[in-house]
Amino acid sequence: MERTPKWLTPPFDAFAPHVAEALRRLADVAREGADQLGGGPADVPAATPEVPEPTRPERSRPKVVAADPAVSALAARIGHEFADPGLLIEALTHRSWCAEHDGSPSNERLEFLGDAVLGLVVAEHLYAADRSMPEGGLAMARAAVVSTEALSKVAAGVQLGEAIRLGKGEDATGGRSKRSILADTMEAVIGAVFLDAGLDAARAVILPLLEDRLAGAVADPGEADHKTRLQEASARRYGQVPRYEVSGTGPDHERLFTAIVRISGQERGRGEGRSKKEAEQAAAQEAFRSIRDESGPGPDSRAADA
Repeated sequence: MERTPKWLTPPFDAFAPHVAEALRRLADVAREGADQLGGGPADVPAATPEVPEPTRPERSRPKVVAADPAVSALAARIGHEFADPGLLIEALTHRSWCAEHDGSPSNERLEFLGDAVLGLVVAEHLYAADRSMPEGGLAMARAAVVSTEALSKVAAGVQLGEAIRLGKGEDATGGRSKRSILADTMEAVIGAVFLDAGLDAARAVILPLLEDRLAGAVADPGEADHKTRLQEASARRYGQVPRYEVSGTGPDHERLFTAIVRISGQERGRGEGRSKKEAEQAAAQEAFRSIRDESGPGPDSRAADA
C-alpha cells in the first residue's frame, strides 16, 4: 500500500485534490501553447519572467533659467563659464527657497564640498608663498582668509546676494546681506566650480578673489589675531581685560555663533561665525576699531581693517 507523504497528512491532505487539478490545468495550457507553435510539450521552454534592471534614481538638478541676468552676471564676475549651469543654480539655492519649492536640492552639500576645496587651495598657496612660516602661523593665516567675515566681504564684492535664491520670509528679513548666508553661498559656488571643471578651475576662481587677503596673511599672519590686539589695546587704555559672551543658534550641522565683547561692562563689539572662536575674533575686530576711532590711528590700526 502506497504511503501518503508527510506533507499531505491531515490537515494538508484535504488540499491534495485541488493541487492536482491545478497542475493538470497548467499542463493543458502548456500543451495547447506548444501545439500552436508546432511543437510538442518537450519543445516548450520554461517561462522565465523578465526582471528589469534596477535603475538608480537621478538626483534632481534645478532647471536652468537661461534668461536670469543675475546668475549670468555672477558667473562673469567670478570668471568661470559653467559647462553645467545647473551646478551654479544649485549653489545659489538656499534651504529657505527649497522649503517653498518641493524637489529642488539646497546648496548645503555644495557648501560642504566648497569649504574643503577652499581650505585646500588657501593652505597650498600659503605653504608655497612662505616656506619659513611655522604651522601655527599657517593655521592662523588660513583661518583669517576663510573666515565668515572674510568670505562674506568677498561675496559682497561680486554682488553674490543679488543672485541667491531665497524663500520669501528669508528675503524679507534681509537674507541677501546676512554674512552667514553670503559666506556659505560663496563656498557652495566654489564647490560648484570644482565639480564643473576640477581643482585648477576652482583655484583660478579662488586666488583672484582672495588675492589681497592672502597677501596680507602672508605679510603678517598675526594680523588675524584680533583678540590679542584688542586685549593689549584694552589693557593700555582702560587697564581692563575684554570679556566675551557667546551664544549659538541653528541645528548642529549649521550652527551660527554670535559673540559680544565687553570692556568695563560696556559692549564694544559684536561678531558672528561658524565657531565660537571665529565669532569672538569678529567681535574683537569690531571692538578694536571702536577703540582706534576713539584714540586715533596707531601702529596697530591696519589690523582692524584686515
